[in-house]
Amino acid sequence: MSTPNSAFDATEIDHTARRLANAHPSDIIAQALAHFDRITISFSGAEDVVLVEMAVREAAKLGRSVQVFSLDTGRLHPQTLEFVERVRDHYGITIATYSPLADAVESLVRDKGLFSFRRDGHQECCGIRKVEPLSRALADVDAYITGQRRDQSPGTRAEIPVVQLDPGFGRETQPLVKFNPLANWTSAQVWQHITAYQVPYNPLHDEGFKSIGCAPCTRATHPGEHERAGRWWWEEATQKECGLHAINLK
Repeated sequence: MSTPNSAFDATEIDHTARRLANAHPSDIIAQALAHFDRITISFSGAEDVVLVEMAVREAAKLGRSVQVFSLDTGRLHPQTLEFVERVRDHYGITIATYSPLADAVESLVRDKGLFSFRRDGHQECCGIRKVEPLSRALADVDAYITGQRRDQSPGTRAEIPVVQLDPGFGRETQPLVKFNPLANWTSAQVWQHITAYQVPYNPLHDEGFKSIGCAPCTRATHPGEHERAGRWWWEEATQKECGLHAINLK
């Protein structure tokens, strides 16, 4: 990688992605933290806490703290909200919470009701409750770390690299660098790590929820179902992205 906080072009990103393609997630996180001062971790309140656990350990080696954010859509399960607080206390970190703009939510609900996403698709609601808040969360950073895995969604995430440029966010003169340290890991590996390191996790997982989002758009999955089957189950299975990772649909 180049000097800290320098802009990455596509060629350098491709080279870095190839070099780190088979690296352990903690090593990828260590490289990301060493290279970028203005970097944040996207914590969804599900198994993304593995990223937090690894980052806290790697940041300690560098004598620095980690920056973590979470999106409170206003429709999360109460278990998720309580879990975010438990992670905050467990690791002694600050978790910056970003909420949707009140005027935008009020307008949507007034015009279309509370469940328009079941009729019109989830993109409009997610745009207000997730994408816009994410743009604010990423406004002042040069890179961020996500918990995306290739096995999460064969239709949209099967080819995600461990590092990429995200043209959907960041400044026009400097595209955001996006690290996906868990890209190569399976769900089983994530849970092995949670068990081995006694990482706290969302209690909804014990109730059959494999992928956890907003309460109206998430259900427990049945035996044999893919983990994303419980998200927006009324929509086309190959398009299950909320807009946070819209690059996956291109």
